[in-house]
Amino acid sequence: MDVGVIGCGIMGKNHIRVYSELKLVDQIYVYDPDPKSVSHLKTTCESVTVCPTIENLIKKVDATSICVPTPYHFRVAKQLIESHVPCLVEKPICQTVQEARELVKMIPDDLTVGVGHIERFNAIIPELAQIIKHPVYIEINRHNPGSSRIVGTSIIEDLMIHDIDILFNLFPIKEWSLTCSGNDDVATALFTLDSCPAILTASRKSSKKIRRIYIEEEHFTVEGDYMAQEIYIHRKPGRFSIDGERYSQETTIEKVQVNKSEPLKKELKTFLRAVRDKKPFTVTPQQALENMVICERIHKDLSNRERHVPVTSSGNPIVADRGGT
Repeated sequence: MDVGVIGCGIMGKNHIRVYSELKLVDQIYVYDPDPKSVSHLKTTCESVTVCPTIENLIKKVDATSICVPTPYHFRVAKQLIESHVPCLVEKPICQTVQEARELVKMIPDDLTVGVGHIERFNAIIPELAQIIKHPVYIEINRHNPGSSRIVGTSIIEDLMIHDIDILFNLFPIKEWSLTCSGNDDVATALFTLDSCPAILTASRKSSKKIRRIYIEEEHFTVEGDYMAQEIYIHRKPGRFSIDGERYSQETTIEKVQVNKSEPLKKELKTFLRAVRDKKPFTVTPQQALENMVICERIHKDLSNRERHVPVTSSGNPIVADRGGT
């Protein structure tokens, strides 16, 4: 199978690297409007051919990854869909909900189009799906040091959207509500999923990279690390004791056996097999659109809270407190 990669920034180069390692792939065709981004590719990967235009790439490929900056997702994906080329769009599917809705409408039923919500392919996710049945509390933290490579994407669509996708596809949800706080670089979303509180936090101010999921059930607690691909189950203590003023408890901690793998490799394998078998990709454009709708709800809630200025009992505004109540 001949594949294409449009956009050769950091994520595009990762797609090229993984495609070069897959048996399903014969030739890789790449396009980027910046010659510097593709100048070294011929020397680093023999199976790579640089195309002068997107139109030229389209004529040569069986499937394509779209790794351009988010503001260009709609335009590039539209061009590929109109040419009936199966494609995988890096998340978020588009820059706005309106663009995403328009794009979803134009995808024919017989064309495989997927969206790269990569955490869906993290090895801990199927394990968590087997373990978690009736959560009573959920917390997911995704914190990053700042990155200059993020262009045209807010912290919600950049970081939190990963966990929105996991939250709404890992757990059965009938009804939900939302309240938020934060700014351009740090945000918290508190969902109530049926009767279960679920807190998502995202930050681009952290000095430590964190990818953590924490879930409580009635009789055990689960901690997962996306980066280490590790899961620990903490069972409720079997015995309590009080010695003087000191309290102690016996607990059981189980480490779940996880078959670790590179999420991007699993994602791209799944995409190419879906194209080959003419089947839908795991993360559908409709699911990606629903993620964008939730992101938009978060933005609206944050905007409403910024406009609301709390007041004292005397009616005077509290200028320093802009977080809302």
